[in-house]
Amino acid sequence: MPNITSAKKRARQSENRRQHNKHIRSGMRTTVKNVLYAIEAGDKEKAQAAFKEAVPAIDSSVNKGIIHKNKAARSKSRLNAKVQAM
Repeated sequence: MPNITSAKKRARQSENRRQHNKHIRSGMRTTVKNVLYAIEAGDKEKAQAAFKEAVPAIDSSVNKGIIHKNKAARSKSRLNAKVQAM
């Protein structure tokens, strides 16, 4: 545990930021999984709709610094390829 006041504040801020980042990352992963579940089910329309929801969630994560832009591009590309291959 920190003893200095500023270190205590930084610990509080870090925890709050971690919780916020966790919330955003979890939501993004859920949208990606929804696309994958629709693909497994074989429902192309549902997969396309889920993909349209996942793309903004991924982009939002990039803008907030949760994931790297290259990871986002890779994820979107792979999801799109899977949806198009149906």
